[in-house]
Amino acid sequence: MGTTYGYARVSTREQNLDRQIDALLEFGVEDERILRDKASGKDFERPAWKRLVGLLKAGDLLVVKSIDRLGRDYDDIIQQWRRLTKELGVDVVVLDMPLLDTRGPEKGVTGTFIADIVLQLLSYVAQVERESIRQRQAEGIASAKARGVRFGRPPKAKPKNWRRTREDFLAGHITRKEAASRLHVSPTTLGRWLREEESRSS
Repeated sequence: MGTTYGYARVSTREQNLDRQIDALLEFGVEDERILRDKASGKDFERPAWKRLVGLLKAGDLLVVKSIDRLGRDYDDIIQQWRRLTKELGVDVVVLDMPLLDTRGPEKGVTGTFIADIVLQLLSYVAQVERESIRQRQAEGIASAKARGVRFGRPPKAKPKNWRRTREDFLAGHITRKEAASRLHVSPTTLGRWLREEESRSS
């Protein structure tokens, strides 16, 4: 029998690990063998995770509360899963998803095979959902633009002395820098306003 380890993760320091820790302790993981990260799940560059992988060896068991505690990206999760189960020879149990248990239902190859299939399915569903979200966002933006909705910052209102300052600048009485200073804007904003006025009048 190898050693049983637990892994718990939350994304921010303000979040609480207690619920995950309680589940791991109830499973039978010893408290000193539960490694904890308070870090984003966007990748696996986390101190406790890297320390855990360095400890794991063939025959050990890794227990997590749910699959999203490993990470957010299923492609990365699959890569890490295969590293653990195939390269290191570690069994993995996900408490919230009994099918993700490489020890069973028939320990060994069958359990690992079933877990691989479930992970691939989860990865596919997550990818389809990401694409669906992007499509809905694109359709929503296109629909909003068609209705005249403008995105981005609202345009900066021109000050009351805009007309007089513009006339003085175009007549050559003041420089661009002086005009921008008088209007309390940057020369870039002044240039944009001048172009907008020119396009309206053309």
